[in-house]
Amino acid sequence: MIRVGFGIDVHRFVEGRDLWIGGVKIPYEYGLAGHSDADVLIHAICDALLGAANLRDIGYQFPDNSNEFLNIDSKILLHRTNELIKEKGYRIGNIDATVAAQAPKLNPHIPSMQQAMAQVLGIDADALSIKATTTEKLGFEGRKEGITAYATVLLEK
Repeated sequence: MIRVGFGIDVHRFVEGRDLWIGGVKIPYEYGLAGHSDADVLIHAICDALLGAANLRDIGYQFPDNSNEFLNIDSKILLHRTNELIKEKGYRIGNIDATVAAQAPKLNPHIPSMQQAMAQVLGIDADALSIKATTTEKLGFEGRKEGITAYATVLLEK
């Protein structure tokens, strides 16, 4: 049996926080607002994985009103999500994700993101596709107000 899941996450830029995307600290003047470390890419991937396994969403599994998850490293959430899907008998076939951000430039960091997340998930980095795009200066991403990430996953049982 195979199952497909889709996830999306959005965070706005704020001063005074580190910018974490795909489990990698990205040098930039702003970070992303959030209860955890606000890793928009990992959150979208978690939502896609949880959705494919019919385990609801990241907010249900890891509530943003719980002190347990305050400023947590999102790689921990990714690991816990992977454990949840394994408990239901699923394994990751592949992940395809896109990050929409006018700035900073993310392409140089993609191999590090793939390695970081593949290691957490226990999968080959080749099973994890990450793409970066701008929005041609349109919308809140184009105005450099925040970042959106989208993810699609294939689970196999």
